[in-house]
Amino acid sequence: MALITLAEAKNYLRVDTTDDDALIAGQLLAAERMSVDVGRLTEDEWAEVDGTPAADDAASLVALRATIKMAALYALGYLYEHRDEADHHDLTMTLRALLFAVREGR
Repeated sequence: MALITLAEAKNYLRVDTTDDDALIAGQLLAAERMSVDVGRLTEDEWAEVDGTPAADDAASLVALRATIKMAALYALGYLYEHRDEADHHDLTMTLRALLFAVREGR
């Protein structure tokens, strides 16, 4: 199971057609990767966050998953809406602010 499905991404973006599915899927991968990189997650931490949630997941993992998901959705929305003139520095700075607790908790 992925952290964010294509259906969830399209719902977040309010896209009803399949015309941009390939674009959205690619941008979703980029948005998740940016969130992981800015959040300074290791590959093992990302695998745990991106995996299927278990009923006994610790509260900290649930919170981390929610934070990364929100950051990735924000990044996806930004990349989708500004695909022709994105300011990646601005996006990165916003992700740093969203992921501050994740970044500093390491």
